[in-house]
Amino acid sequence: MAKNAENTEKIKIKVEGTEWEKALDKSFKKNVKERKVDGFRKGAIPKDMYIKKFGIESLYMDAVDEVLNDAYEKAFEKKKVEPQIQPSMDVTEINEKSVTLEFTFIGKPEVKLGEYKNLKLKKEKATVTDEEIQHEIEHLRMQFAEIREKESGVVEDGDTASIDFKGEIDGKELDGGSGANYPLEIGSHTFIPGFEEGVLGMKVGEEKDLHLKFPDDYKADLAGKEVVFHVKLNEIKTKILPEIDKEFFEDLGYDKVTNEEELKKEVKNVLMTQKEKDIDDAFLEKILEEISKNMEVEIPDEIIDEEIHRMIHQLEDQLKMQGLTLKQYYEFTGTSHEDLHKNMEPEAIKRIKYRYLIEEVANVEKIDVTEEEAEKDAEEMAKNYGISKEELVNAYGSMEILKYDAKMRKTLKFLQENN
Repeated sequence: MAKNAENTEKIKIKVEGTEWEKALDKSFKKNVKERKVDGFRKGAIPKDMYIKKFGIESLYMDAVDEVLNDAYEKAFEKKKVEPQIQPSMDVTEINEKSVTLEFTFIGKPEVKLGEYKNLKLKKEKATVTDEEIQHEIEHLRMQFAEIREKESGVVEDGDTASIDFKGEIDGKELDGGSGANYPLEIGSHTFIPGFEEGVLGMKVGEEKDLHLKFPDDYKADLAGKEVVFHVKLNEIKTKILPEIDKEFFEDLGYDKVTNEEELKKEVKNVLMTQKEKDIDDAFLEKILEEISKNMEVEIPDEIIDEEIHRMIHQLEDQLKMQGLTLKQYYEFTGTSHEDLHKNMEPEAIKRIKYRYLIEEVANVEKIDVTEEEAEKDAEEMAKNYGISKEELVNAYGSMEILKYDAKMRKTLKFLQENN
């Protein structure tokens, strides 16, 4: 992608005279506190002596910071393009008399839409099979299963085995390869292949050695190595599935359901609703993908970089929720910031294209959202999230952003209805 000169605007702001003198003076008062000169108390050096010893150039950086906000506001008032990202700033000229700051504003690139209506794309039809309904009912039963201790019998698939285990390689204890009263759910595939299979059939109090091998694609220091796990079974817990009766229906929130056939109908409706949503989402993605092939747009590198940085921050927030840092993510995945940046670029370009595509369709079709529509939409969203409208507006940043979001959703609905 390249920078489109027509949508890039450079504005120079010159700061001179009293304004620049005041900025240099503030910079001096800040910097003199950090300087020490023999014969003077720290921070008590006269300005002329400070400049003679350290040079007036040492004041420039902080002086630029002093005038930056005002200069940016002046440049922002003069600009003609609608900036898509935070403008960059360069100092093009600086001396004791003045400073010239150049702000580069990158506007929205020109978008040329191709065909975007009546694309004759095929949309799948949602269907739900009896097998899917039965599978979902069993899944619901598992969620409400009662966990009981198994006083006799052996470990079976689906049971949770409380085990002590210790791994050894070549007679030496495996670092991090031991545990006490570890709750191993059979079927979870938590351990390496063969471990759970080895625990199957064990009785409480039984001990055995499992002779296994780490997979070839395991972490480098253990890949392909033979290992022996000494395992002792302390306890077996099993799941008792609920009966399909009135109590179960009430637990599910289906108060009006009285028998299994009615339950199947409710489950079918839920599955159908989800499938229809998934199909709608996939169809919309198909529409956007097809329209993006027909459109022409040159996206500046700076806009792509900004989107990638936004995506990296989103990933960082997700990792924090899991108690991880970005540094740990790089270590676990064997990647770097540069790798992540490169890998995210295609998705970033797609997101930007889709955004400009939707905006242009809204522009061509004159799709807009009134203040009343935006207010109503915000109230409905807040109700769905269980928060107040004010909290919703604060979360989004402003009512204008909510209005923009509503406009984009309205345009997407238009595209779905016309393809």
